[in-house]
Amino acid sequence: MRTVWTACVLAAGLACAALPAGAEEHRQLGAHVHGHGRLNIAMDGKKLLMGLEAPGADIVGFEHEAGTPEQREAIAEAKAKLANALALFQPEAKARCELEQVKVSLEDGHEEGSGHEAKDAAKAAAPAGQAQAAGRHAEFHAEYELICQTPQKLTSMTFEYFNVFAGAQELDVTVVTPKGQSSFEVKREKPSLDLTGIM
Repeated sequence: MRTVWTACVLAAGLACAALPAGAEEHRQLGAHVHGHGRLNIAMDGKKLLMGLEAPGADIVGFEHEAGTPEQREAIAEAKAKLANALALFQPEAKARCELEQVKVSLEDGHEEGSGHEAKDAAKAAAPAGQAQAAGRHAEFHAEYELICQTPQKLTSMTFEYFNVFAGAQELDVTVVTPKGQSSFEVKREKPSLDLTGIM
């Protein structure tokens, strides 16, 4: 995700050093919350770049390593769904956006913050074999590159993402364009984003 977000910022011609560092700081300080993902969007000319980070629980209902054929199949199906960007995130039709490139990955087992005594105690108390999994959370990452023929008409985006993934409840959305940076919360109850005047 960091690579796409850096590319997004570079593409939008904004201060590259400050923005990704801030995004990483938010990631390190923010708690891992089920139902809560993040989407970064950047526009440069006709190029629309998007990067999604979502907890495994939101996408497949679990965050541990797949241990059964059913779980492995669920992950494969989720990756296929995540690869279909325009079925999840639908820009205003008049902008005439088409998907050019996509990359989907599952990042397993990164450790959350290490200074939490309760979490350390839970790891110590976990039976052998479970201790290693304690505190680990898998995340799906998706990177999209779209080309929009009439980007000035990109005034809204609809989020079918919430209908596709039942565990998803909210996305923190950051939009970066040559006009500046804007932040939004898009929720299941109101799955759309007004981009009027932003692009």
